[in-house]
Amino acid sequence: MTSRYPVYLFDVDGTLVDSADDICGAILEALKPTRVCGLGPSDLVQYVGVHLLHMFQELLPEYTPEQHEELIRTYRTTYSARGHRSTRVFPGVTEALQGLGGRKATATTKATSTTRAVLEQFGLAPYFDHVQGTDGFAYKPAPDVVLASLAALGARPEECLLVGDSPADMEAGRRAGVAICAVRYGYGDPVRMARFEPDLWISDMRELLG
Repeated sequence: MTSRYPVYLFDVDGTLVDSADDICGAILEALKPTRVCGLGPSDLVQYVGVHLLHMFQELLPEYTPEQHEELIRTYRTTYSARGHRSTRVFPGVTEALQGLGGRKATATTKATSTTRAVLEQFGLAPYFDHVQGTDGFAYKPAPDVVLASLAALGARPEECLLVGDSPADMEAGRRAGVAICAVRYGYGDPVRMARFEPDLWISDMRELLG
């Protein structure tokens, strides 16, 4: 089909896949030895898509950088060991990626290697021309990962629509100069996303096919 945009960039967690159970479970495991207690997945879902360092700094501001790094290592080990067993592709995502024209890439806070593994596990990798995670540069809401995807595709910002579920996605898109699409079914606060005046709002990824 003819694509409205030549290029589509997608956030992953909360946009393509419902991964909150695996992410929050790994966070809780990492926090077990700390003073942070009484938290459940509903308390931690706000951190899905947030860089791990920022999250642990917020939860444990008194910790040293070395302690934060240890928490990050524990999280990554635990998250990997879970094997994404509680993660699911959101309804309509596969059909949308199959039917949507234009080139596609990711723009996620996950590392590129982790992102590629998730896409491959859930059969989404064949629909992407480029897989881009946040590797050694500023994470969203900085625009770096969006700009990295655009550079890899040789695309201009005015050709692109960024699809995401969080205020950080919306801000990163605006700062990168691309159009932005907010999904209502993810983990982000719609009120905070609305402040960035998204060009599109969708409740199902298949709405992009229209």
